[in-house]
Amino acid sequence: MKGQLSAEMLIVLVVILGIAVLLAGVMMKSANKASEKVSQKADTVLSASDGGALKGATGEYCAHDSDCSSGFCDTYSEKCS
Repeated sequence: MKGQLSAEMLIVLVVILGIAVLLAGVMMKSANKASEKVSQKADTVLSASDGGALKGATGEYCAHDSDCSSGFCDTYSEKCS
């Protein structure tokens, strides 16, 4: 009788572990889909931006003309004009 109880417990344990593995797989697929959608949305937002928010205003530090919103960097003072 003891051996039969152990076999039944083993079967229940295998079934529970199987369900857990299936549930984890479903959750991973869902997380991957959500991650892809967030990534696509972020790419869309970033590509729509012209980068103006990253460019310096007049008087801010710059190294190249492309660093300034005005498009001109005074290389002597290293400030946007």
